[in-house]
Amino acid sequence: MPIYPVFLDLVQRASRALGFETLDGFPPGHVHARTRWDRAYFDIASDVKPDQIEHAVVEAIANTPLVFGRIVNPTPRMQRAVLSIIDARLRGGGAPADLVRLLIAAYDSPDTVEAIAGLRAAIAATDQYEMPVRVVRLLDYLGGMPSAFDVIDGDVPPAASGLRLVGK
Repeated sequence: MPIYPVFLDLVQRASRALGFETLDGFPPGHVHARTRWDRAYFDIASDVKPDQIEHAVVEAIANTPLVFGRIVNPTPRMQRAVLSIIDARLRGGGAPADLVRLLIAAYDSPDTVEAIAGLRAAIAATDQYEMPVRVVRLLDYLGGMPSAFDVIDGDVPPAASGLRLVGK
């Protein structure tokens, strides 16, 4: 038995256990194991627990919302962070079309778990339209959400909290 592969395996395990590697997803067996992100945009050490991983990614989204586009199959908490930023931009008179496009793109995967009941169906109902129309229709849908959506997630940083979307 060659010693080199065994030695390399031991070094890789030690590196992961000591946090020297950067993660690009949750550990195997985790409920969101299919969620992946680009390591270049999220510096998360390999020795971090899953709850801390998700918190770090949500905080990165709150600080730089466009990194949401670097996540495959985002968790509901990650989606709620983006939804709260969309809400803040709407209330501020801004145009959140870039973030709505990223949210629509996230739902291209059937493995993305819905953050809000009915969101996948609302996005699917716009499939036949061009992207600008899809964005407007999704914003209309989000703006018409009942007040039950006005829930603040404890893991969303204060800058990204306040999930009440304001209609037109």
